Amino acid sequence: MQDVEGKIAFITGGASGIGLGMAIAFVNAGMNVVISDFRRDHLEESTAYFKKKNLENNTHHLRLDVTNRDAFVRAADEAEGKFGKVHVLCNNAGMGILGPVKQAKFDDWDWALEVMIGGVVNGIQTFLPRILKHGEGGHIVTTSSMGGVIPLAGSPIYSTVKAGVVGMCEAMRGELAEENIGVSAFCPGPVSTNIHEVGLMRPEKYKKDSGYAEKEQALSDRPKFSNEMSIEECGERVLRGIRRNDLYIFTHREFREGVAERMGAMLASFPNEEINRERAKEFAFLTSNPIFRQVIEAAGRS
Repeated sequence: MQDVEGKIAFITGGASGIGLGMAIAFVNAGMNVVISDFRRDHLEESTAYFKKKNLENNTHHLRLDVTNRDAFVRAADEAEGKFGKVHVLCNNAGMGILGPVKQAKFDDWDWALEVMIGGVVNGIQTFLPRILKHGEGGHIVTTSSMGGVIPLAGSPIYSTVKAGVVGMCEAMRGELAEENIGVSAFCPGPVSTNIHEVGLMRPEKYKKDSGYAEKEQALSDRPKFSNEMSIEECGERVLRGIRRNDLYIFTHREFREGVAERMGAMLASFPNEEINRERAKEFAFLTSNPIFRQVIEAAGRS
């Protein structure tokens, strides 16, 4: 989707942080954007921001709990009623749920899975049929994290969901390319967001059996890093990734060696033995995915 002017985007978790950065970049590129969010205060702040910029006619704000499937359908109807056909879906809603596995309880796992896996599924199941129906092509961006590519100790829940959406994007990529729909796994590094306010976002139903209350309070009091990327720059990188149809959208060069180290660890762990040629031939459809070769070839041409 190199030509994004006049196209419509729908962003979950779009009223602050990375989602707001996406919205700013998209509007500046001539798109109309539906900004959905769970937090009313963020919606009010985002509405005021675009009104101050005289861009309120290019945005539409609505409250959405991404775990509510019926509400997602109503939000999609409202988006189409406001601007027309949606071309870009950004599954961005999430939270920075961190803590050691030995302290985790069911509410911690359930909340993360329901929002950052279930919410993504709900977005795809709601919007993909509509994008396929209008036949004009489109793009789906799902926000993962560098934590989904380089899992760290103390983040088993967060790393699980973020790694899961990377695999989902990789699996969808080849299939939807046939429909002129791009798919990107967005893996940002540290960005100036409200990710530390995870405790403010946790619903009451996920507070009874949680082992992370103290951790979330500590996160809320944590000062921001001094070298975090701005949301505006982050949003521009997402926009560039959509235009280039990137499978992976990375924001920070500083993580490259860590990713290479992880891939090297995987390669080093394979059995050191000769390939069983008959088995390799029989299961050739399982042993590689052409999308990876395409990414490498595209990088070589750029």
